Amino acid sequence: MRASAFLAPVLATLLLAGCVSQPTRAPQVPVDEARAQAQDQVRANLRDWSLSGRIAVSNGKQGGSGRIDWQQSNDRFTVSLSAPVTRQSWRLSGDDRGARLEGIEGGPRESDDVEAMLVQTTGWNIPVRALADWVRGVGADADRYGPAQIVYGAGDRPVRLVQAGWTIDYAQWQAEPAEPASAPVLPARLTATRGEAKVRLIVDTWSPGETP
Repeated sequence: MRASAFLAPVLATLLLAGCVSQPTRAPQVPVDEARAQAQDQVRANLRDWSLSGRIAVSNGKQGGSGRIDWQQSNDRFTVSLSAPVTRQSWRLSGDDRGARLEGIEGGPRESDDVEAMLVQTTGWNIPVRALADWVRGVGADADRYGPAQIVYGAGDRPVRLVQAGWTIDYAQWQAEPAEPASAPVLPARLTATRGEAKVRLIVDTWSPGETP
């Protein structure tokens, strides 16, 4: 089944409300550049992680949403998306060499260009490889995507990241732990936009350093 075929019907019920770079100061927000860089480095070093949450995607004409579970280990990833109302799901897995998409009409597809495959099979523009970095609040590989421009705000954390034509706005971060912890504070709500393409994420659960 074409992925957009099961995503679109659940839009009304599930649509979401509403590399380390040199810090850029947000207007009227004092930034501790040393602290910002240190936090960026901790998040950039987080190579094994998993998250669960909600995702909404749109392309200017159609939109859909569902649950997302993402496991990442270095360059290996598995992204599962499900729409509970229609009980449909698809699974994307791969690494830097290629990816496999399951759960779509016509059977599984494989490609070395995961983003192009998603557009062709689902209609959605989802920058999976770069998003694996952006979702942690750090720039993606500058050699592949060009330099990232980051604007910092409260807590010396990014409020906006611009890279490869995408703008990522961070609306919310995890709460600061009561006591110092080894796990970094990570984004809780973010929106990635390029033209009419939009990807919104609400992360309900982060598991830093844990993959199945």
